[in-house]
Amino acid sequence: MILGIHHAAISTPDLDRALDFYCNVLGFTVASRMDWAQGAALPDTIMGLRGSAARQAKLRAGNCFLELFEFSSPAPSRPDRGIQDHGITHLCLHVRELAAEVARLEAAGIRFRSAPQRRASHASVYGHDPDGNVLELLEVTDDSHPFSFATLGPARDGRP
Repeated sequence: MILGIHHAAISTPDLDRALDFYCNVLGFTVASRMDWAQGAALPDTIMGLRGSAARQAKLRAGNCFLELFEFSSPAPSRPDRGIQDHGITHLCLHVRELAAEVARLEAAGIRFRSAPQRRASHASVYGHDPDGNVLELLEVTDDSHPFSFATLGPARDGRP
């Protein structure tokens, strides 16, 4: 039985820089950290890799976790993938006072693709983390909207 999304994960070339951004700029907190050296069978088996080595941190924010990896082996590759391409396209962060949050993040050097776009029930804007990953900031202003956290709970069919 699926209960919900637990975490998303991002691979970064610089874990310290990512931790600084996600913790000191966005306000996440470190829930756990671990490293593993080449030859560690369990991570290789779980991830389907050979000879992996990495540093990892699990961060907490609000209702979920974000996992960060810095792989030293195998050599990472970063395909230049547009947001329209198949695969995970962005990480959405639930915010309050979107305009103030955008101003704060712009002052910290974050670039956004547009000004926040307002609709009747919500407003959002897309930007980037220091590695170029796309972040969406979302403010829901109407709790009756279908994707408001206020609507979470058992589904209408009785499933969680």
